[in-house]
Amino acid sequence: MQIAKLVKVARQLCQPGKGILAADESSGTIAKRFKQINLPSTESNRKSWRELLFTTRGISQFISGVILYDETIRQGLGQVIKKNGMIPGIKVDTGAKPMAGFPGETVTEGLDGLRERLAEYVKLGAQFTKWRAVTNLGKGLPTKPVLEANAQALARFAVLSQEAGLVPIVEPETLMEGQHDIQTHARATKKTLITVFDQLKQFRVYLPGMLLKTNLVASGLAATKQADSSAVAKATLAVFKAVVPQTVPGIMFLSGGMSPEASTVNLDAINKVGRQPWQLSFSYGRALQGEALEIWNGQSKNKPAAQQAFYQRAQKIAWARQGRL
Repeated sequence: MQIAKLVKVARQLCQPGKGILAADESSGTIAKRFKQINLPSTESNRKSWRELLFTTRGISQFISGVILYDETIRQGLGQVIKKNGMIPGIKVDTGAKPMAGFPGETVTEGLDGLRERLAEYVKLGAQFTKWRAVTNLGKGLPTKPVLEANAQALARFAVLSQEAGLVPIVEPETLMEGQHDIQTHARATKKTLITVFDQLKQFRVYLPGMLLKTNLVASGLAATKQADSSAVAKATLAVFKAVVPQTVPGIMFLSGGMSPEASTVNLDAINKVGRQPWQLSFSYGRALQGEALEIWNGQSKNKPAAQQAFYQRAQKIAWARQGRL
């Protein structure tokens, strides 16, 4: 295991004032995004959109790294990212699939052949990896067996990544969809993270050489009563202090379906609380890209305005990452 390299890259990714752009949407997911602007999801259109983001002038002031999808890294865009002062990474799971015998729950797949794929991604320029596991809320959910299955897969992914010299971003996401209150979400998030860190320990994952990507603790997106940003910050930190080891260098928040503005305000609130044992940063997809995508609309003439919108949102989120809004 290349410990010094893992620690260096992990710290670079969560360095003060910067965060990660999640541009690892699957072909199916980006097709849905493009459909909203009536744009066909062709390989050419997908490459043009991502090049627009990655070549935005000065964006590396706010973005430390970019998570790519398999198609994207094979298009040579990892080199574009590196040239623009950022670190390329790669999503390596193959998606969440229904868990047999457990209605309403999923397990993330992709471990078969992972060691060989990681070696190939290293050759393509990747320096970090990401694997997402999903915790669903509902009556009787989440269940212990599914939590353990997903946590073990995360741990196996992480240790294989470190073996290959790649920093793993471990992403257990407790979904925000639903009408649950913030207390329910806090309990589920805590249970998920306890299970994940237990498995990481058992599989001997080197915690200073990894990053945690997870959700803020919040009310369900469909809840009638929404907890404010101060309550979100308080509840989120309470869970982290109870279960996340201090040797983890950084926690990268996902937006989880929140609007760009809500994602920004909540990130600001949690960083205004003050210094914590971990860097509290971001790894946003929709929250960073949404406004720019609408402006671009698949038209090359709109590229400058779209890049400006992307730059401005990234700048605002980077300020929030420092509690400076």
